[in-house]
Amino acid sequence: MVVLPPIFSKKYQSLLPLQLQCVNNPFSACSFHQKKVILQVSHVCDDSEIKMETSTLAIIVPCYNEETVLPQTNQQLLGLLGDMMHDRLVGENSYILYVDDGSGDQTWSMIAGFGQVNDHVRGLKLAANVGHQNALMAGLETALEDADVTISIDADLQDDIQVIPEMVRKFDNGCDIVYGVRRSRDTDSWFKRTTAQGFYRFMRLMGVKTVYNHADFRLMSRRAVTALKGYEERNLFLRGLVPQLGYRSDQVFYDRLQRQGDESKYPFGKMLSFAVDGVTSFSVRPLRLIFDLGVFFLLISLAILVYVIVALADGRGVQGWASIMLSIWFVGGCLLICLSVIAAYIGRIYTEGKHRPRYNIEKYIK
Repeated sequence: MVVLPPIFSKKYQSLLPLQLQCVNNPFSACSFHQKKVILQVSHVCDDSEIKMETSTLAIIVPCYNEETVLPQTNQQLLGLLGDMMHDRLVGENSYILYVDDGSGDQTWSMIAGFGQVNDHVRGLKLAANVGHQNALMAGLETALEDADVTISIDADLQDDIQVIPEMVRKFDNGCDIVYGVRRSRDTDSWFKRTTAQGFYRFMRLMGVKTVYNHADFRLMSRRAVTALKGYEERNLFLRGLVPQLGYRSDQVFYDRLQRQGDESKYPFGKMLSFAVDGVTSFSVRPLRLIFDLGVFFLLISLAILVYVIVALADGRGVQGWASIMLSIWFVGGCLLICLSVIAAYIGRIYTEGKHRPRYNIEKYIK
């Protein structure tokens, strides 16, 4: 059995059929370059069958109170992983890593049971609930020890797992990051669709680089995850961090499926908080908008001053207190909004300055 080194096998993949012919028939016509190829691999060859090296894949699945969807999720992912290993698209050591983010139901016991039955299932239990982004980061960092490539996906499998083989092929072709992008939002409610589209447009307006209609369904190489690990901020917004890595990337498109479980783990309050984290983590434009707002109010006050002077010159007095009270309340409300924006940034500085760990691992089964 001949095992080519990873770099070598990719470089000379197109020459393999002819290499086999030249090895089996030393009198066949081979060019100088092809003979050189055979000489380079001769020290690792002990028969004429060549085995292409495949990468170890880790599928990262953050879980929070997912007991209702986990059995079906595990069945589907194991089936897909088995097909990919059979087709030699990924290595035999590939696995699924479930990350329990402090669930209060039977999520962890189910994960532990999956791991006892199948060696391709692993479980990571966090000591407390740290949020989806931190749980996902915990899984990525844990998979660094033995995975060549990772794919993150939510436990409800609304993201279509049938595009995962396409992601892996793009990785084999040289991409370090492959984004799963929704073709449309037809399956969303009007409210969810409107707020989601507004979120992406607002992020773009604030100068945050994101991939439109992409959540956290993505492939990342070991090199990309290692680089991501160097970003040590505690207020994680991976949808903005990953595009900043700069490595070669591509996209696969899919139609989002219906959720298997009972309800979404991202209600409106969490989505709003997530949006605030994304803006304040990557953009200072809101602070600049406060200055623009101050200039706007100054211009309005100057216009009112001109109006008052003209009215006094014409002998028309300014009567009533309604306009004064309206101005006070309007300006007061704007000041509170501005202070809230500044406070959000100060809160981020406070959190980052403490340098607390993102998560603590309670158990790891493999």
